[in-house]
Amino acid sequence: MAIAVASSWFNALASTGTSRYTVSSQRLFSSPQISATRLVVPKAASKSPNPKRRALKEHARKASPQKEANIEKLSRRSRDERPYSNADDHGDVQNAEQPQSTAFKSFGTQRKNAKGFMGNLKDQQAETAKIQDATFLNAVVKVYCTHTAPDYSLPWQKQRQYTSTGSAFMIGDGKLLTNAHCVEHNTQVKVKRRGDDTKYVAKVLAKGMECDIALLSVENENFWKGAEPLQFGHLPRLQDPVTVVGYPLGGDTISVTKGVVSRIEVTSYAHGSGELLGIQIDAAINPGNSGGPAFNDQGECIGVAFQVYRSDDVENIGYVIPTTVVSHFLDDYERNGKYTGFPSLGILLQKLENPALRACLKVPSNEGVLVRRVEPTSGASNVLKEGDVIVSFDGVEVGSEGTVPFRSTERIAFRYLISQKFTGDIAELGIIRSGAFMKVHTAMNPRVHLVPYYIEGGQPSYLIVAGLVFTPLSEPLIDEECEDSIGLKLLTKARYSMARFKGEQIVILSQVLANEVNIGYEDMSNEQVLKFNGTRIKNIHHLAHLIDSCNDRYLVFEFEDNYLAVLEREASSAASPCILKDYGIPSERSSDLLEPYVDPVGENEVLEHHDLGDSPVANSDFGFDGLQWA
Repeated sequence: MAIAVASSWFNALASTGTSRYTVSSQRLFSSPQISATRLVVPKAASKSPNPKRRALKEHARKASPQKEANIEKLSRRSRDERPYSNADDHGDVQNAEQPQSTAFKSFGTQRKNAKGFMGNLKDQQAETAKIQDATFLNAVVKVYCTHTAPDYSLPWQKQRQYTSTGSAFMIGDGKLLTNAHCVEHNTQVKVKRRGDDTKYVAKVLAKGMECDIALLSVENENFWKGAEPLQFGHLPRLQDPVTVVGYPLGGDTISVTKGVVSRIEVTSYAHGSGELLGIQIDAAINPGNSGGPAFNDQGECIGVAFQVYRSDDVENIGYVIPTTVVSHFLDDYERNGKYTGFPSLGILLQKLENPALRACLKVPSNEGVLVRRVEPTSGASNVLKEGDVIVSFDGVEVGSEGTVPFRSTERIAFRYLISQKFTGDIAELGIIRSGAFMKVHTAMNPRVHLVPYYIEGGQPSYLIVAGLVFTPLSEPLIDEECEDSIGLKLLTKARYSMARFKGEQIVILSQVLANEVNIGYEDMSNEQVLKFNGTRIKNIHHLAHLIDSCNDRYLVFEFEDNYLAVLEREASSAASPCILKDYGIPSERSSDLLEPYVDPVGENEVLEHHDLGDSPVANSDFGFDGLQWA
């Protein structure tokens, strides 16, 4: 099966149609998936570390051994990254193509064969000089970012700013590519070219959090004088040589490490929430390498360095975002003027490896995956049902292990085909329903998360009512508060519940600012509010709307386990300004809650309330125990 792979962003001579990217056909392949101990985004250490938050992170890890055993959601702040040793501390370019045992043997016997050793040394020096003179190194720049992250526990303010460094590279048309985590929560971004002492201000045009890619621009023409942007190459093959270039810790000048391609498969992206195609390499990737390019032997960029596999049992396992993912990001930005995301079918799948299971479902051959659950917010909810068996996607047959053909002789996870689609595209699914084969069509849209992995706009929403602080539950808030303080019940909902409609949120009472008007409620924290005056709450904007339009004497908040918090409405209104002044809070609500409220599902539509169902939906279902999201 021929799959299109992106080539160059800026090769205008070869571009056709509406897209500016050149595309060439290649057959793709992969090998079976493994589960990681910990995926870590290797950013540079912050110049303003926060020991308290680092201690909180370590405490969270100790308190959750199950999460430690799976792919860990890594910290979004470079200050939480501890520095670790560079594989090239001695300054030589390491040739990872040579087996380690051979390298040690050559070093140990150099006195017996001094002539041979000197010959090898000359070859290494010549290779190093060749790399130093390579023009593609001049397209790699150093990124200086100042971050000011929101304080999710105190959502009306920001955290103390910190700085970090990373890498980026030129792709032409006045633009640079880097990792999204390098410029997350940025207040200032500057870049500096190799051999230059001037830093230029850069603007962030788009950030793809789930694919960990960001697009930058530099308006100053002096920055681009003599610049030669990089050309994108094709997806590499196993054991192809790869060179990673960037500005990691350990020095101020550019760094080059070498290795080979070890594996190509669908990989968990530690900074985001999904799984996309990734290239595993054995070249060293250290804090500061993030956003730097990886090259093949022809000097073509084959991807972007972005994360490492950290474990006591393995060494030198790094990951590169391939050009297929990069091209999807750039095409998405060019089509829509912004990043809209990678689409999802919004279904939970089960493998059909067992013959009895296939026979029960009337599947005649060793093919297909079982639709175990369909998200109400997905486009597939109108065409797919629980119990359907998906046997093909856009004409490509789906195997009973949830894999599809990839290149010539290998297979890859079914999710890969889905990730090649764009938001709004239509996919054709071949399904077996009650033994009958049929074809259905569904629109592709990004997955709707009940508990988001990142906050649109950066600043979280909040509402303060007589000292009661309400805010939506989010993954950054869970990370900041630590799992122990959030509580098992909220964590279970965050991991296992699905959104019933777009815009639904889990609204929690995060804390109570003590005052006479709320006496007796001071110890409440991180409790989900379910109803206000008998009306079920859809999101925090809905809660603000209900309170603003309330004329009753009492404000009645209903929480889990029928716990009540009741306030006298007029007394609450009178006390609120004093509470805000005492605690130095500028406003009783975030700016987004000042906008008119729009009901996400309609005033007359009644939503059936579901407690936690018997079909849990967790991050651990992504490709484990026969279950996977698509």
